[in-house]
Amino acid sequence: MRSSKHRQGFLRRFCKASQGAVAVEFAVVLLPFLVLMFGTIELGMVFMASSTLQSATDSAARQLRTGEFQATNTSKAQFKTLVCDNMAWLKTPCSSYLTVDVQTFANLAGTSGAGAIDPSNFKPNTTCWSPGQAGDVVLVRTYYEWHVFTPLLDQSLVNMGSGSGKRLITAATSFRNEPWSSNPPTGAAC
Repeated sequence: MRSSKHRQGFLRRFCKASQGAVAVEFAVVLLPFLVLMFGTIELGMVFMASSTLQSATDSAARQLRTGEFQATNTSKAQFKTLVCDNMAWLKTPCSSYLTVDVQTFANLAGTSGAGAIDPSNFKPNTTCWSPGQAGDVVLVRTYYEWHVFTPLLDQSLVNMGSGSGKRLITAATSFRNEPWSSNPPTGAAC
């Protein structure tokens, strides 16, 4: 009998106690707060990586449009390096995670037939390298594999298949090559 009264007294004292309540409340709120904070940071980084990739793609594509790359028989790997060089804060891991796809079309309407890439079925080895000649329509697409590091974001941010932990960030630009002469320009005149 004494033990049941003792337990009831203990429960009453425990329910009335306010010491340590802040620590318990903090422990309960800490995990959701950290997930929210790191998720916000990562989402911001994904948007920043997307913007950086688009800018780097546009900058590198300018050399295709003017015929500078075609004049020197530049390869797909060299174009990829140029895009990576323009991605300042992602430059170091860029070469491992970047894929370029350059296709030539007879007219602008033909670019619609290129179709979108399914990130969950992305095959980097199947991309093209066809920078075209003067007056050709060119579609330049770049793909960057972003590794998601925030737990619980893999359900909403990952698009390269479940369990991959990656998001495929894409950038694209299309243009008609400038009408350069038989000897395309190799650099800007100063």
